[in-house]
Amino acid sequence: MVKGNGASDARTAKVIQLYASPPEAPSREQVRRRHPSQQKSTERTDSGIERTPTTPRRPRAPRPAPPRAGHPNPGGAGHPNTDDFLADPADVTPISKDMATRLDAAGLPVRPTGSPLFSLSSLRSTLADSVIAGAGYLRERLTGDYEVDDFGFDQHFTENVFLPAMRVLFDKWFRVEVTGIENIPAEGGALLVANHAGTLPIDALMTSVAVHDHHPQHRFLRILAADLAFESPFVGQLARRTGSTLACTADAERLLRGGELTGVWPEGFKGVGKLYKDRYKLQRFGRGGFVTTALRAAVPIVPVSIVGSEEIYPMLSDLKPLARLVGLPYIPVTPTFPALGPLGLVPLPSKWHIHFGKPIETSQYDEQAADDPMVVFDLTDHVREEIQQTLFRMLSRRGSVYFG
Repeated sequence: MVKGNGASDARTAKVIQLYASPPEAPSREQVRRRHPSQQKSTERTDSGIERTPTTPRRPRAPRPAPPRAGHPNPGGAGHPNTDDFLADPADVTPISKDMATRLDAAGLPVRPTGSPLFSLSSLRSTLADSVIAGAGYLRERLTGDYEVDDFGFDQHFTENVFLPAMRVLFDKWFRVEVTGIENIPAEGGALLVANHAGTLPIDALMTSVAVHDHHPQHRFLRILAADLAFESPFVGQLARRTGSTLACTADAERLLRGGELTGVWPEGFKGVGKLYKDRYKLQRFGRGGFVTTALRAAVPIVPVSIVGSEEIYPMLSDLKPLARLVGLPYIPVTPTFPALGPLGLVPLPSKWHIHFGKPIETSQYDEQAADDPMVVFDLTDHVREEIQQTLFRMLSRRGSVYFG
């Protein structure tokens, strides 16, 4: 079935806080369609004993808050994600304990990140959930109880096959930490703009899981992908079924006007294929086409900063002559590829952190703003700087690259 931040500058967008409203009680239909792993009738205690949710839980003593130094700029207005940024962009690690405390006082949420890389019990639980989800998927698929929209998005397939597979990477391999999810609107369209890295665009997939699993409304992220993704066998069909569409103005504007969360990685191949020595240094954001689309659709722009994606395939060199010969944007040389052959395609288990920044509102602009090069340029530069400075701050308080 088909169904159709801070001290304001005159040249920059006004940054406002847009928090998701508290979620309403889920309807019976919403409960039915949630992932089976979220519908368990029992809970497992720390000792491994299963109990029903009605069993009283022994209260835990609150964790003492870490001591905080005085804020470097108390009461001062400024950029929501980059105020009091004190680390040198050329050398963000290591930093002194005093500097770490001052950065922590600047307001970027940081939570404990000591999650284990391997856990036998959690792997067994994940496998059981996958089997249950697969059985339900096959039953409903055979009865034809699913829908596909005009872009080819198959929500039934995405919820029951794609997302459970991606959660293994998200939860067990990359151990992704998510902050700022309240900055994504509870409903309506919004354009998520993120930094791009990692040799393969796994960061887009992990962002999709973060939005769906951590947002109170479990919203889907519609990814704007490059032409190459849809020209590749199997990958193109999978991308369509999981909600991706071509990164063109017409499709993007239609999704945003339809109230969809849409994600774009404006660095493109320049970002995902950059060398490891240039990690976390943003490339050009093109000509600002994503800003033009957001202005025309009058939707907020949510800057997204991703730390961890640069280390999954550290790109040491690029075989450009061979890449041009086979028609690819680049052919990477990493510590494991091509030396280890197919094993070199296994990503390294870096610890990830995805932060969703405060939205940049565009609804206050008039209809002509989308055709004004200066407005588009200023907004593009504003979004890029927001993401870059947030990345620096996240890196300055980062622990181990692979062990958190």
